[in-house]
Order: sequence, then C-alpha cells, then structure tokens
Amino acid sequence: MATLEIDRVRKAYGSMEVLKEVSISIGSGDFLVLLGPSGCGKSTLLNMIAGLEDISGGEIRIDGDTVNDLSPKDRDIAMVFQSYALYPTMTVRQNIEFGMKIRGVPPAERKRATQEAAELLQMAHLLDRKPSQLSGGQRQRVAMGRALVRHPKLFLFDEPLSNLDAKLRVDMRTEIKRLHQRLGTTIVYVTHDQIEAMTLATRVAVMKDGIVQHLDEPQAVYDRPANVYVARFVGSPAMNIIPGRLEEGLSGPVLVLDQPDGGRSRIAGVAISEAARQTYAGQPVLVGIRPEGFSVEVSNQPSVQAAIEVVEPTGPDTLANFTLGGVEVIARLAPQTVRAGEVVQLGVETAKVVLFDPKTELRID
Repeated sequence: MATLEIDRVRKAYGSMEVLKEVSISIGSGDFLVLLGPSGCGKSTLLNMIAGLEDISGGEIRIDGDTVNDLSPKDRDIAMVFQSYALYPTMTVRQNIEFGMKIRGVPPAERKRATQEAAELLQMAHLLDRKPSQLSGGQRQRVAMGRALVRHPKLFLFDEPLSNLDAKLRVDMRTEIKRLHQRLGTTIVYVTHDQIEAMTLATRVAVMKDGIVQHLDEPQAVYDRPANVYVARFVGSPAMNIIPGRLEEGLSGPVLVLDQPDGGRSRIAGVAISEAARQTYAGQPVLVGIRPEGFSVEVSNQPSVQAAIEVVEPTGPDTLANFTLGGVEVIARLAPQTVRAGEVVQLGVETAKVVLFDPKTELRID
C-alpha cells in the first residue's frame, strides 16, 4: 500500500497540451478512479504514473518519493491492461510466475505466491490451462493474478473490463471490489464507465480536456457535482439541467420553472447560501434535479406539473419523459404509476436540487 500525490502534472506533445496541471492526492489503501470520455487524458495520466510516458511538468510522488525520473521497474507498481497481455503458449501458472522467474524469485516462493493468488481469485482449477481455453473474465483474472504476486505499492488498471460482455463486467466489478476490500491495496483505475466508477471507487476524479473537473468521494460527485459537465456525465440517466429563475418568495427563495402551456411551477425550500441568494435573486439559474428527485408523492413538498410524453418501463422502476423549462426532463418513478398522455403533479425532493450558474456552469453553493 502507498500514498500517491500528483502535483501540478502537465503533459504536452509539442504545442498540444494533453494534461493541464493535474493535482490529485490519495491515501494509502484508496481506490482512485480516473473517469472521463475518450481523449480526456486519463490513460495518459495513468501511463505517466506507471513511467510509460514522460512528464512535461510537475511531480508524481509514491509514498512521498518523487518518481518522475524512475523507470517503470523501479516504481514498485503493477499494471493490468485492457488487452490481458498473456503469453498464449504458457499455462496460467507459467503466466503468473513469469515475472517472478525473471526477477529470480526461488521456485518454492513462486509456487506459493501463485497458489495464493489463484485461490484469492478463485481460479486454482485453471492453473494448468492455456489462455485460449479461458473465457474473457478468466483471462482478466490471470492478468490480475500476475499483478498480485508482485505485492506492489500501487496497482494500476487501464480499462480492464471494456472487452467483456455486460454480465462479465458486472461479475468482474464484484471481484475487483472484493479484492480491494480483502487486501486494502492502493489502486488507480481508468474507465469511461460511470457505473464502474460509482461502484468501485473511494475517490473519483472526473476529467475533461486534460483537466480534473471534480475530485471527491463517489456519492459527493453524484449528489453535488462541481459543474454542469460532471452533472451530465455522472449518472444514468443523467441529471436533468433545467433553465429557471431564482426569485424571492414570502418565506425564502423560490425557483420558477416555465411549463409548456405557458404556466409556471414554483419550487420553494431549496437550500442556498445567503451570499448566493443575494447574488442570484431575480436572475436566471440552471436547476439540476436527478431523475429520482421526482416522485408521485406530492404531500409536504413542492411539485411540478408534468404532461407525460413517453414512459419507459425498466422493471424495478419507470422512466417518464416530460417537458419543463423548455427542455426534456426524465423522472425515475415507481413502476406503473404514470402513463403516456397523462398530466400529473410530481413532487420534487428539494434536498436533491443543485443550482448552477448559467454562464460559468459552476455549482452555486
């Protein structure tokens, strides 16, 4: 286990800057997920931590030691790749042992470490098979086992589940989560899948265009996104971003949202600081509401009128589409509570409402 500090790290290819003074710090035993779309710089950052890419500026420290100029073999890290990278002519046992053999680890110790890793990953019965005889999930387990036997300070995962089908991805997520809980290892994990980020991470860094947009615990990123980009990227369906206006009511600030029929819905009771209240009173704001922030229960809470346009049953819940504030909005409701064509009142859980500045798109506190 180790701490990791990424201090104002930059990466440029000529005049093109890929990473722009990225700073992230995690403690020993943390599970950091670098989350973002293709091209945001997350894999480049992982490769820089591993020593596979040079650093244009800043420092990377593992357990307090600067590793900028160290080769990958001297950083005490282990990496699990998207492509498994197994030797096809070797058995599972030989694949796991190969790195230890190269480093001169005695045969008895290699055998013990391989057996321990295989039992931990529930693949002891696969040790004498070749990679061609394994499923995608089993091959990924072998790649993880090969990393485990090194007992490194830091584990790096580069989109390890992206080649697996949906069910295998869920199964392997559980395996990786279980592995982290058992070993308490420090992990940096790259993915574009926000479900993986939410389920695996202790810390999430949402990235865009080489900049960390939000770094926090997964639930904090979900509940209180730093800006509109994070709000829309994290969550499925994404947070609804609805144009509105903040006005003063008799008992405090009130959000006013336009209805398609020309009417208005008024939402009172939204938490906002006194400073923000004075700044934005009478001004346009962007209103962020997660789909589950709506409900068919309207007692003791503000509500909006919803002319339901489309209903999408998913089994455990129903996604209902309607228009509010001039944009399409999605509500996650209990099954069979609304039908397409109905006009209903939907309650709004004001504790889950987040406001954003329409110009900067930053969260208003």
